[in-house]
Amino acid sequence: MTESLQIVCPACDATNRVPAARLGEGPRCGACKAPLFQAKPVALSEERFRHHLRNSGIPLLVDFWASWCGPCRMMAPAFEQAAAQLEPRLRLAKVSTEEAPALAAELGIRSIPTLALFAGGREVARQAGVLPVRSIVSWAGGAAAAA
Repeated sequence: MTESLQIVCPACDATNRVPAARLGEGPRCGACKAPLFQAKPVALSEERFRHHLRNSGIPLLVDFWASWCGPCRMMAPAFEQAAAQLEPRLRLAKVSTEEAPALAAELGIRSIPTLALFAGGREVARQAGVLPVRSIVSWAGGAAAAA
């Protein structure tokens, strides 16, 4: 029997079952037909973050950022490029600490930008500060493999 993974749609948040062997074949959402992987980070509210965390069968790499943060804006293009390299092995997402301050406080986000990797519904690694795309891909890939 082929292993299936739950993949949350970045467009409508429906949970889809996708055979692991077919993740790289451009799967689409069964509900809204949007691509399940779009080679870019997904913007998540606190509610959507919790839904993705609970229902995703692949690790979730989250950039905690704020619009007023210069280093956050500086790292944004690198994080977007990393999404193109890390999907479909990981889902990349952005959570604004301005829009989700309670979540940031709950998770102990003390500086931004902060990258946090979640697997199996729990945080498994964290890295604060600006990183270039090569470092994001290397760190996230290594941390996900160790999780």
